[in-house]
Order: sequence, then structure tokens, then C-alpha cells
Amino acid sequence: MPAQIISGTEIAKQIREELKQEIAELKEKHNLIPGLATVLVGEDPASQVYVGAKEKASIALGVYSERHDLPADTSEEELLKLIDKLNKDPKIHGILVQLPLPKHINETRVLYAIDPKKDVDGFHPVNVGKLMIGEPDYLPCTPHGIQQLLIRSGTKIDGAEVVVVGRSNIVGKPIANILIQKKDGANATVTVCHTRTKDMAFHTKRADILIVAAGKAKAITADMVKEGAVVIDVGVNRIGKTPEGKAILCGDVDFDAVKEKAKAITPVPGGVGPMTITMLMLNTVRAAKLAAGLA
Repeated sequence: MPAQIISGTEIAKQIREELKQEIAELKEKHNLIPGLATVLVGEDPASQVYVGAKEKASIALGVYSERHDLPADTSEEELLKLIDKLNKDPKIHGILVQLPLPKHINETRVLYAIDPKKDVDGFHPVNVGKLMIGEPDYLPCTPHGIQQLLIRSGTKIDGAEVVVVGRSNIVGKPIANILIQKKDGANATVTVCHTRTKDMAFHTKRADILIVAAGKAKAITADMVKEGAVVIDVGVNRIGKTPEGKAILCGDVDFDAVKEKAKAITPVPGGVGPMTITMLMLNTVRAAKLAAGLA
């Protein structure tokens, strides 16, 4: 029997409806409007699309949105001054600096300059440390989205064998940390595989839940997946164009083959992707509540 399709589009829609109601209540009961500032340096087309989508989501939910578009030759000092200004602005509860930055700007220095209480991406070392010890203010957006996909699709995480393919600071390491916590929606046994793993298939075939963020199109084939596994595909790869010039996308999993073997699987597009911006909105609301002493 073909796998259940875990729709990130549908689950993100559910969460956004919940957030819309919560934001309306914050405004009505506490005169509190969550505020998000996005900062884009340069004119990278993909980054412009991402920032536009975040701005659109903010407006749709009733979040106060500020967008700061800076030219590509903006100096690191100028960018740091803007971040300092946003750190001090009481209307702004979340700050998101869109990556990648131009090469003359030190990304680490910029990300570290964001007030951890306004770091709604969850990348500041203070927030990474809080995640490690199980006391996070914010969970990083894509890993938190993955956890929500598992929970809301009815996947049993407690006691499950989870294998994560990929060890990035954005997905692999944080999702492993989230799922090993002694908490609801976690309590899994987690193995992390990467480019130096000797026998990838040995590990992936053990997985009750397989999370793939390898950065390589169709890296996981059907013979690498256990019958009845739940497969979360984080990858987005452009593998061509339609005659109309539209990009053809695929994930890091061979979807057509693996869906015949898995119990459940996320599609690409429409799986993990829609969850990331939704969790950014959730973090912004939480930041506003923390700032007001409501969380």
C-alpha cells in the first residue's frame, strides 16, 4: 500500500489558524502585537522570495512587519548598527537576517549580534545551548517544523529509532537534539549519519523514522529504507526546468520508489518547506509573549 502523504501545506495551515487566533487575543486582551523585522542584504533572487514569503505570512496573521532591504555593498559596520537599533526597538520582538550574506560580511559576527531574546531563527549560541539542555526559548524553525509534522501526523516518536542523514547546524544537529529530549514529542533513540559514515544503508534501514537533509537529489533509495518507516525529506534540489521555464524540484529521497515502501512520507515541494515560515511566526509570537511576561 502506498505511503500516507504528510502534507506540510495542510499542517502549516492548521498551525497558522491557531496562531491567528492567538495573535488576535494578544491584541485584544493585552494590546500586544508581535513584531518581526527582516533584513536582506543584496539582491539574491532566492533570498528575495524567502523574505517576501515571510513578510506576506506576517501580514496575513496580524504580525507587525518591518522589512529592511540593504544594498549589496552595505558594510558590516552598517549592518551591525541596524541590528543594534532593532535590538533596542520595543515594537520588534523577532529579528531575522536572511542568509547568505555578501562575502565581505562575517555571518557569525552578525548572527551573534542579534539579541538572543529576539533570535527567532534559534541560531544564536545562547539559544543553541538552551536547546541542548532542554530549556529552549525557541526551537530552530525547520527542525521544529519537522517535529510538528511527526506529532500532527500521529507518528509515534517515544522510543522510536530515528536516523538523521545530515549534520548541519540548521537541520541535522538541532533535530537530533530535539528528538532525544526527555519530553513529549521526543524520547527517541537518535543516530546521526553524515558524509563520513561508513555504511549509510546499515543505519537508514534500522530507522522507524528517517529524516533526510543530505543536500543531494534522491540520495536515499528504496533499498535503504525499512518497510513501514516514516520518511521526512528536508531536501530541495532543482533538477531541471519545464518547457515553460519553471524549476523542477525533487527531494533528497527517491520519492516515487520510497513511497511504495514507507508508511508515511513528506513530498517535495509541499512537505517540510511550508512549515519553516510557519514556525518562524510561532517563534515571533512566543518572543512577544516572553517580552511581555506572558510566557
